[in-house]
Amino acid sequence: MIESKSLPWSNRRSCPLLLMLVLAWSPAALAEGVMDSLQAHGFLSQALVVTDHNDFFGPSSSGGGSLKYTEIGANASLRPHPNVLLAAQVLSRRAGGDGRDARPALDYGVIDYQPLSSQQRTLGIQVGRFKNPFGFYNQTRDVAFTRPSILLPQSIYFDRTRSLGLSADGVSVYAEERFKHGTLRFTGGVGTPTTRDLSGQLYPSQLGMEVSGSTSSIAQIRYEHSGGGFTAALSAADVNLDLGLGPHDGELNFQPWILSLQYDEGTWAITGEAALRNISTTDTGGVPGSDMTGESWYVQYSRRFLDDWQWLVRYDSLVSDRDDRSGRAYEAQGRGPAHARFADDITLGLQWRVNPRVLLAAEYHHVDGTGWLPLRDEPDPSDTRRRWNMLLFQLSLRF
Repeated sequence: MIESKSLPWSNRRSCPLLLMLVLAWSPAALAEGVMDSLQAHGFLSQALVVTDHNDFFGPSSSGGGSLKYTEIGANASLRPHPNVLLAAQVLSRRAGGDGRDARPALDYGVIDYQPLSSQQRTLGIQVGRFKNPFGFYNQTRDVAFTRPSILLPQSIYFDRTRSLGLSADGVSVYAEERFKHGTLRFTGGVGTPTTRDLSGQLYPSQLGMEVSGSTSSIAQIRYEHSGGGFTAALSAADVNLDLGLGPHDGELNFQPWILSLQYDEGTWAITGEAALRNISTTDTGGVPGSDMTGESWYVQYSRRFLDDWQWLVRYDSLVSDRDDRSGRAYEAQGRGPAHARFADDITLGLQWRVNPRVLLAAEYHHVDGTGWLPLRDEPDPSDTRRRWNMLLFQLSLRF
């Protein structure tokens, strides 16, 4: 994804650029009545998180749990020309912390141009802040109605480092080819990954490490057969971050490969995703460099019943380093407890769509390991418990 100083659509300037283009198009849009194409929507989710030991998204293990998991979003789109779409979303999200991360921010904002659109194929390009295409759920992960559970599988969709995988500022291209029995899609982008509040999730806050995005890329190829009865996708990325610790500079490189498969029978579905994740860093002022490959995978069965209800069961597994699966070598080096290097999560979930605009959900997690616990909630891994349980309840609205 491209360094912001070299792009006219960088983080600080993407909103003004989109605004100028909207204003430039508005006289013609008004004259031709395309303001009728304006659409605006929003959503709100509030959750209660209760754990027996480790904290997750706030002080969940004390008192009556934590209410510090809130998502509020508003989006709008406008089509000033048959081949051009302007779309943006502002998001306020609190997931633990002191509330500073809940400041509204641009989630995505793109100018989408389709030079080719027919019954057989589509070709388009997006400029601005685009959502990263990886896995099945990343591009819509903030809307509870698009998720199969309150929490997505944390081994693939890390909430701990959510901003890194969420979006990027740059250019994205997409293509779609429709066949008799299926659809093949490709999406790829180059830009600067967003790194909001990322420093304190990758490194202990007392260390003072500064993290910023650098030129990175991402791509996904996806095939849907028979109207989505069977779906397969392969996602890959080359993510680069610049590290700064006082006068010392360093780099972090993250290269995930994700295979996604789903079979949907209509009333029930089986979903599985697996990833290999290579992470390498250079030496940064006393923080030694490293190079390791982790693995992630989950298998999920969901079933719909009584039209508006759905339940699921899922097994989710994370290993931070394939060469030290148990974390014992990590612990022997005095770097932290062994259970901080893995997490196995058994999840049971239930959803009730009260009506098209209201969703109620509940789920239970039994977790062995703390590999995906946010550092914000548990800054000292040595104070955590290896085995712990979590209950979540969520009310979601959309309009």
